[in-house]
Amino acid sequence: MALETILIFIPACFALNMAFGPNNLLSMTVGARYGMATAVMAASGRLVAFAGMIAIAALGLGALLMASEMMFSLIKWIGVLYLLWIGFKLIRSRADVTAPDVSSGNGNVLKTYLRQEFFVASGNPKAILIFTAFFPQFIQQDAYWQSFATLGAIFLLLEVVAITVYAFVGSRLSGLMRNARALKRVNRISGSMMMAFGVMLAFARRPA
Repeated sequence: MALETILIFIPACFALNMAFGPNNLLSMTVGARYGMATAVMAASGRLVAFAGMIAIAALGLGALLMASEMMFSLIKWIGVLYLLWIGFKLIRSRADVTAPDVSSGNGNVLKTYLRQEFFVASGNPKAILIFTAFFPQFIQQDAYWQSFATLGAIFLLLEVVAITVYAFVGSRLSGLMRNARALKRVNRISGSMMMAFGVMLAFARRPA
């Protein structure tokens, strides 16, 4: 790929990576509750989902998926229901200020958020849209696979940067997590925002 193309792609892509969406909210929430390291590790579930989506888009299945009203609606509504469910659970969760030590063998928390990161990313058809509508603008046709692999690798690396930033911001709020009343408010705010993302996703339309 031409260096000029890559230099244009990187800032445009990073803006998408840094956009405040449900996955980045999840990283910030986990970072605040369990620390930056746990949030970053949990977000590997998101990276696996995105890597799979990039592979699907590269094979041409992503464009086919976006062209199907039924498949788009199916993925969209699965994502909507999942975000609403996570938000409801956060709002209803107890204000437990004793955070489990994930590093000492209690991996249940990490596994839970790994799954959440994966399914939140997988259930968002806008992610498929990025790889099927945004990526092709930078693809070099005579080096299709190399271009897609390069863009995919850059996207995932920039996503790691975004994850780290949001996890760090969340970790700076960890003091609030030691106060039961403050924790309950944070859970309600995070849950409400997650449900709001679900409602916004419900109004998403398949591109013409």
